[in-house]
Amino acid sequence: MAIPIFQVDAFAEEPFKGNPAGVCLLAAPADAAWMQNVAAEMNVAETAFTLAEGDGFRLRWFTPKVEVKLCGHATLATAHILYERGILAPDREARFQTLSGLLTARRDGGLIELDFPARPPLPKPPEWADAVVGALGIKPVYIGMSAEDVLFEAADEEAVRSIKPDFATLRSLPARGVIVTSRSSDKRFDFVSRFFAPAVGVDEDPVTGSSHTVLVPYWAKRLGRTSFTASQASARGGVLYLRLEGDRVRIAGSAVTVIRGEILV
Repeated sequence: MAIPIFQVDAFAEEPFKGNPAGVCLLAAPADAAWMQNVAAEMNVAETAFTLAEGDGFRLRWFTPKVEVKLCGHATLATAHILYERGILAPDREARFQTLSGLLTARRDGGLIELDFPARPPLPKPPEWADAVVGALGIKPVYIGMSAEDVLFEAADEEAVRSIKPDFATLRSLPARGVIVTSRSSDKRFDFVSRFFAPAVGVDEDPVTGSSHTVLVPYWAKRLGRTSFTASQASARGGVLYLRLEGDRVRIAGSAVTVIRGEILV
């Protein structure tokens, strides 16, 4: 039986922007090794696999190399496909059981809004912070560690955009990835960021929902605010609309389907 699969550009209002994600609609449970092979074949930052379960869906995410615990853009892409294909009514909330617990998504006008756990940075920098500084080649305003990622604040947006990381060093660190951020020089945005994750097979992620579960509580504390518009300063670029609500982060964006197909094996 052929299995439907899609490629969706998440956090994008037009094709070929934002972050491409694979979305595979399963009719029955699938073997993890098979899902990993499909993700390697898709060869985008993450491929999501979703299966109807109870009052919602089981959802898992794989990079071309490993399964990950949390992925924002592929969750947005999955919700987009469920709404677009009529699997979920426009006014229904999408409920996903994941390795990070229950995550939800809902339509909000032309956007889809995700409800994710906030993951503020830990109080102390990692012991190997000097290796991060060396790999990025710029001085930090702040450097800290979240549950999975290093958070690095640079002096300004020009510094963020000019980074050419030493990926071999970043790949060797005991972290999923490195988030680099600064205030935005563009008045439309509150802050910008880039995300490097060579340890999980993604040198630079175009737009990263999960990194904003760290960025939002960080900038909320720095700026004394709870609502933000952010830009991810990758080559493809993307825009995220963000709110901090207690220990949760609301992450909203657009998505566009660019490929529809079937897995035949």
